[in-house]
Amino acid sequence: MERKMEENVRDVDTGSEAGREEALVGNVNKLMVTPTGYTGVSRKSHLVFDACFESGNLGRVDCISEFEFDLFIRPDTCNPRFRVWFNFTVENVQETQRVIFNIVNFSKTKSLYRDGMSPVVKSTSRPKWQRLPAKNVYYYRCPDHRRNYVMSFAFCFDREDDVYQFAYCYPYTYTRLQHYLDSLERRNLDYLQREQLGLSVQQRRLDLLTITSPAESIWKETAGQKAEIL
Repeated sequence: MERKMEENVRDVDTGSEAGREEALVGNVNKLMVTPTGYTGVSRKSHLVFDACFESGNLGRVDCISEFEFDLFIRPDTCNPRFRVWFNFTVENVQETQRVIFNIVNFSKTKSLYRDGMSPVVKSTSRPKWQRLPAKNVYYYRCPDHRRNYVMSFAFCFDREDDVYQFAYCYPYTYTRLQHYLDSLERRNLDYLQREQLGLSVQQRRLDLLTITSPAESIWKETAGQKAEIL
């Protein structure tokens, strides 16, 4: 079946048309995707995509059919050659609605998706991450995308009021890391030292952790030993 690449994408808040290239500048934000040529009132099953949250990544959505969507992930910061991570939500679904999502612009030719790994999903009513069945995930060279590698996965929505979230694997956000390091620092562990090494391009703290035996213990263990220079 011929795949039509035209898209009809409307912003939920403004109703304006979203350009193809502009969508890759930032993450999609509450973007409703309707079938090609559809001009009526939006309804259930017109999926709304969002990735404007921490660790989110989804730059563009092409509607191939009512049941199939091509998804484009944004490249890593300062390195357009790397495109691997995706994390986005989907809402306004219809019960028993079946869809196929194609991640079409991976930069890797080899992936654990070829060896049984699968994306993870959670929803409002089921907040614990779960892996999709491996039998519903395919990683292959796609003739419709210049034989680039594509990862496709099939999914069936079962609760209309839920917001579903899909990710490359279990997300671990920067905020979660900082909360964990703060909790360690409050414990005043004598074998852990935390220092600010610098700031990232986005002005986020970069930590240097030194984990070692306490200085007093080192002194006791090395007392009376001869120094050796290698």
